[in-house]
Amino acid sequence: MKIKSKLINQDQSIVSIVTRDGYDPKSHLIQEKICRKNELKEEIKSFHLITDGLVILDTQMYFSEPQTILFEISCESIIMNFIYCNNVETHIDQLETEKFTLENTHNIFYTSNYKATFKILPFEQMNYFSIILSKDFYYNIINEDWELHQKFSKNILLKKSSYLTSSYIPFTQSILWVIHEIKSCNRQGILKRMYIETKIKELLILQLETLIEKTAPKDFINEDDYNKLQRAKLILDKDYVHAPTLSELSRMISLNEFKLKKGFKACFGTTVRSYIIELRMKHAKELFQSKSISVTEVAYKCGYKDVSHFSAAFKAFYGFPPQKFKINWNSVNTWITSFLFLG
Repeated sequence: MKIKSKLINQDQSIVSIVTRDGYDPKSHLIQEKICRKNELKEEIKSFHLITDGLVILDTQMYFSEPQTILFEISCESIIMNFIYCNNVETHIDQLETEKFTLENTHNIFYTSNYKATFKILPFEQMNYFSIILSKDFYYNIINEDWELHQKFSKNILLKKSSYLTSSYIPFTQSILWVIHEIKSCNRQGILKRMYIETKIKELLILQLETLIEKTAPKDFINEDDYNKLQRAKLILDKDYVHAPTLSELSRMISLNEFKLKKGFKACFGTTVRSYIIELRMKHAKELFQSKSISVTEVAYKCGYKDVSHFSAAFKAFYGFPPQKFKINWNSVNTWITSFLFLG
């Protein structure tokens, strides 16, 4: 598997990676970092994880002049693509591509010989996260005959470039969290390889679940309303701490409140209010786990002005009050620290 990219305008190489196509569960991950800046404050930052049949790219770019990037992959590959930026004009050979990227969206596609160009506007941040899998690697982590992606697998067998779903779909909070776990993994050696592969499987499951949501029958929801509901979910994912009211959210997506309430429940299996609470409670749990912090501080950081309201919501969601969770978690942390110190 050969992966390379360059700035066409400057004939400057950005990425040049060569690795075997096959799947080897014992191969270790190699890390690479690229960081380039110039006097114009232009910047290219790229972090890579590489092993047999797998390359993960985490890339940010910023330019003061228009740039065109050529990106190529020499072998058959399946790409799990996560886009964090708008306004990048995209063309991929053999694939019908949305002309411009949409911020915070994702998709999966297969290509037998990937060649793409990306036109970047000046003073726009380009940011993407891609997991590139060889065909062997992909087939080792997923059953090619699974009926959910039977058509996709058939296209792979026919060497026909295709998307798993016709359009890019908004991120979910779970997808964002797993990407964060991949980026922040500090394990080493074979343990890191095992951890990253597990997280790739988890991320793939989450992407497929999102696809199920998108293609599930919703008799009373047309495509335009569905896209508006997806935007509503994305708004809540990005700022659940200061979440808009139902009427505000309705105005933001140009959909009346009745359709918003009924459609949100049909699409995502929960009400708008319950979804906001779920996001806040998961954030609260992370805050308690990550550092020593008071219940009052956590309540405020999760969007609650009244600590008693936060405590009631936490208990209803987890089955016990936040004070008890905090005490138990602090005890676990103390035990782990003592164990490591004694070891």
